[in-house]
Amino acid sequence: MSRPRRAHLGGAHLAIVGQLALVVLTGCAAKPTPYQPATNGYGFSQQQIEGDRYRVTFAGNSATSLDTVRSYMLYRAAEVTVESGNDYFVVVDQNTQSTTTYRGTGSTPFGFGTGFRGDGGFGVGFSSFSAYPDDSFTAWADIVVGKGAKPAGDLNAYDARDVLSRLDSAVLRAPGTMRVVPPPQQQQTPQPQQPQ
Repeated sequence: MSRPRRAHLGGAHLAIVGQLALVVLTGCAAKPTPYQPATNGYGFSQQQIEGDRYRVTFAGNSATSLDTVRSYMLYRAAEVTVESGNDYFVVVDQNTQSTTTYRGTGSTPFGFGTGFRGDGGFGVGFSSFSAYPDDSFTAWADIVVGKGAKPAGDLNAYDARDVLSRLDSAVLRAPGTMRVVPPPQQQQTPQPQQPQ
């Protein structure tokens, strides 16, 4: 008489299921850095270097695109300009830094058994390991701020209120992070009154 066979998941099957679960959980955990003051190394910061000169920085995590990091840095430069009572800023120096870290997944099988004469054994080892690169970006700019119209013909000059107005809809703020400088209100054209 034969016994019914039970389904058995071997160590290799469990390792594959574990790796898939880790990949799914890791993918769900990473969210782009929101627009916020720097927290744990991610977000914006600024430093006044001289009376009209600032260094503005935005650092994003590995889920934040390079374009977003650059846009948030420009947005912060525009906020700093308006907060300081000025109208435009000129980018006099800028740079972007990329940092690569590696994350890995692997399976570690454990075993214990007894031999023919009662000898025991224990073993640990990696059966597989995969490493994945994670790139994160930091953008910084040295800006000089000024009053009045931006210098004509200077491709590195920005009208601060125009930058705020154009980039505002793409800025994802952290919960509780308020808009520091609201974009300018669009003027509404008055409607002619109908004769009664």
